Amino acid sequence: MLVRLLYVSRSVHPETPEQTESILASSREHNLANGITGVLCYGGGIYLQAIEGGRNQVNALYTQIVKDPRHKDVVVLAYEEITERRFGGWTMGQVRLDKLNPSIVLKYSETPELDPYSVSGQVSFALLEELMATASIIGRA
Repeated sequence: MLVRLLYVSRSVHPETPEQTESILASSREHNLANGITGVLCYGGGIYLQAIEGGRNQVNALYTQIVKDPRHKDVVVLAYEEITERRFGGWTMGQVRLDKLNPSIVLKYSETPELDPYSVSGQVSFALLEELMATASIIGRA
């Protein structure tokens, strides 16, 4: 059974390009071996991530994420059974939130800075869908 999990977290330390690349590299390696696909949006110390795959694999990965000392304030925004993957083209696509056109963020947020903690999981997922439609997601693997 396929599931999709959407969560948000904060970086414990100020994010650096090296830290983010480390997260993405380990994600891609782990995800490929475990049939997980998804996308990671990051910027301003916020991580918004959607992961898809088998229920056991997604649940195990989320357990690891919660225990990861690089994250804090980890909150599930949505968890659902799905009939097909939405992010199947990425072992872990990426979007830098600080590089987005503010008008895209304003479409889904009260301010031009995205705060997934203050919107519903449905709104956050709609943003991810728009990012896919506008080819804002990179790192196809």
